This record gives sequence, structure tokens and C-alpha cells, in this order.
Amino acid sequence: QVQLVESGGGLVQAGGSLTLSCAASGTAFTVRAMGWYRQAPGKQRERVARIASNYVTNYADSVKGRFTISRDNVMKTVYLHMDSLKPEDTGVYYCNLEGLTVWGQGTQVTVSS
Repeated sequence: QVQLVESGGGLVQAGGSLTLSCAASGTAFTVRAMGWYRQAPGKQRERVARIASNYVTNYADSVKGRFTISRDNVMKTVYLHMDSLKPEDTGVYYCNLEGLTVWGQGTQVTVSS
């Protein structure tokens, strides 16, 4: 069974940076797109970034220009580097292999004003 473990969250002041990591186990990593999602309290979960197996990336408009998604197929890890963080970026961040309903515990990101 595929397992995903997110890490790297924390408390940061607005304008700061964080890098999140998602370590994946299983055999499907290298042939699937990966996405980062976030969920703020009382709000729907939204996708903020996606990286395809050929490394093509897509970003939500709200994070475009500030977040960078990358992947390391050898280490089976996906990263989300976040710059110029805003309070509205606060939430629990999850990663996901496209096509699979498998989620980790998530990692909390809190951006103070």
C-alpha cells in the first residue's frame, strides 16, 4: 500500500519561507503526477501545486510566483518551497499521488501577520 508522509511545516511570520517535503513509499511514484493541497479551517481543500511525471508544473493563481513544486524520483520525495508567505496560506498541507485516494497526516503551516 502506498504511504505518504508530509513534513516541514511550522510557524512563520508573513513574508517568510518554508519548504515542505512529502516522502512516498510504493511503486507508482515515478509514473504519476504529484500534487500539494491545503485545507484551511472551515474551508474546502484546494490544490495549490502539481508536478507531472515529466516535471511540468501547475500552480493555483493564489500561489503562482511564490511557491515552487519539485520532485526527486530517486528519493521518491516531492517538495513545496514557499516564499513570501501570507496569513491566508495558513492551513494543513497534504500531498497526493494523482489517481490514488491516499493521504498522509498532513503538516501544519501557520503564517502570522
